[in-house]
Amino acid sequence: MHLFNRYEIKYLLRAERVPELRAELAARMDADSHSAEGGYGVWSTYYDTRDLRFYWEKIEGLRFRRKLRVRHYGDRFGVGDDTSVHVEIKQRVNRVTQKRRVALPYKMASVLCDSRQMIDHDRSQRAFLEEVLELICSLDLRPVAMTGYQREAYVGRDADTGLRVTLDHRVRGRDRDFDFAADAENRLIVPARLSVVEFKANERVPYWLTDLAARMNLSVVRISKYCQSVEAFGRAPRSVFHVPETVEV
Repeated sequence: MHLFNRYEIKYLLRAERVPELRAELAARMDADSHSAEGGYGVWSTYYDTRDLRFYWEKIEGLRFRRKLRVRHYGDRFGVGDDTSVHVEIKQRVNRVTQKRRVALPYKMASVLCDSRQMIDHDRSQRAFLEEVLELICSLDLRPVAMTGYQREAYVGRDADTGLRVTLDHRVRGRDRDFDFAADAENRLIVPARLSVVEFKANERVPYWLTDLAARMNLSVVRISKYCQSVEAFGRAPRSVFHVPETVEV
């Protein structure tokens, strides 16, 4: 069971400026151990109600909101019943992002989230699994969207312990065939020339990083990959936060 409490700030960055940001980060931070050879894949299946309650809570900016997802790190085509995935509840309380998750074999995660049956797993995780099952059953949650992207990640060192910066490239999605390993088409939901950059900190973002954002003229954006996928496939009208193909950064 893992618990995260942190602040998150998002930006959009043109692809041709990624090497500049990468060089600046490498001088002050360490590459995540999984970021060798161009980073790693991140694939997420998001659950929502028939009327997209979690989507609308995000769009309307509710001070307390949450969402449920199943996430896999790595090559999705290698996912099988025994592959480890994470079942996560991610929620926002005022300005703080909280994430609770548990690692499960993919088959067990499917039994819990899709078949809506309690699984026999580590007793220390029982309360969280019951919360997930209650959330699914009480709100009648079902898979709504999938997102995937290639992630580079950097972690803080010394005084910046707890700081994390991620660069997500080629952000894609689909609205059906939600098995991670399904031979299904994924479509770009953020223009290919743009990467999503996130600053994540436990307490505060260090001054050197905010100064870097200012020097590079990075502007904070309110983007949700889940909402972007919902809108890209016509499940909801495009909101004011949608990143269009013609956006200039």
